[in-house]
Amino acid sequence: MNNSMLLMPSWAILTIVLVVVALIVVAMFILVPFSVWFRALASGAYVSMFRLIGMKLRKVDYKKIINIYIMAQKAGLNINVSELETHLMANGDIEKVVDALIAAHSAKLDLTLEQAKAIDLAGRDVVEAVRTSVNPKVVKTNWIEAVCKNGIQVKAIAQVTLRAKLDRQIGTADTETILARVGEGVVTAIGKANHHNDIMSDPSIISKTILNDHLDKNTAYEIISIDICDVDIGSNLGAKLKIEDAEAKKKISQAAAEERKAQAIALEQEMKAKTQEMKAIVLAAESEVHKAMATAMKNGKFGVMDYYKLQNMVADTNMRNSISNAKEEKPKHGNGKPDES
Repeated sequence: MNNSMLLMPSWAILTIVLVVVALIVVAMFILVPFSVWFRALASGAYVSMFRLIGMKLRKVDYKKIINIYIMAQKAGLNINVSELETHLMANGDIEKVVDALIAAHSAKLDLTLEQAKAIDLAGRDVVEAVRTSVNPKVVKTNWIEAVCKNGIQVKAIAQVTLRAKLDRQIGTADTETILARVGEGVVTAIGKANHHNDIMSDPSIISKTILNDHLDKNTAYEIISIDICDVDIGSNLGAKLKIEDAEAKKKISQAAAEERKAQAIALEQEMKAKTQEMKAIVLAAESEVHKAMATAMKNGKFGVMDYYKLQNMVADTNMRNSISNAKEEKPKHGNGKPDES
């Protein structure tokens, strides 16, 4: 082979060398993004060509990575380009991570790259977390309704000022949990009030009661203040409950009265039936008397004159009974005395 190369003319060897060099140059232009590499070099954020070639072969958005890397270097952050590539391949938002680090660096907050990446991968907005840790945000509850001890309903809206805690952003509750706890605390504070005027005259009673209850425990925020921004009077639930209780008792009493009335009517009907039954017995007994009298008269043991005497005695008894009944039913004057006339 070496002998054949020596036997080749010089122009052929030169042609082969030029072709190889041309192929290498073409491959370099295809594989190496010279514009991106040169921009990084000019910006003071040097990245080797081999790393750029590797990112391109791995089909990573190297342009985005280099742009953000240049921004981080210009901001004075000590970040390796491989860390940005790794976070991007983990479906992280490297732009937000670097923005948060720049903001934290400017505000002199203790936030590392690992913390920022973890917060971002946990689904939290790391930029918002840094911004809120510098400038606390204010959230409001909806109308919260509770009842004082005197039965009057009181409605209130609480305004909560929160500061984000960067070291508590992972695995902790968000603002919804804090608002729910504040709502529970407001209900408890109103329920402890003896009179609704106590709340209306000094709404800060509510905030003073719940501010020291550590409502921000196991959350991503620190509660700076809780203020009652609006208070209103609702309905008189105590009176409403008493009215409903009285109505229920009234219906129970009416039902019991109806039951007693039905029992009385049934007893009356039963007595009437028994009366009719007794009258039938009396009539049967009277028929037996007449039969006995007829038998006695037939046998000569009871005469006609005896029968007349008996009828006169019965008539006299009926007359006396009618006179006594008339005296009992004699009308009375307004003073309760019988009419002497």
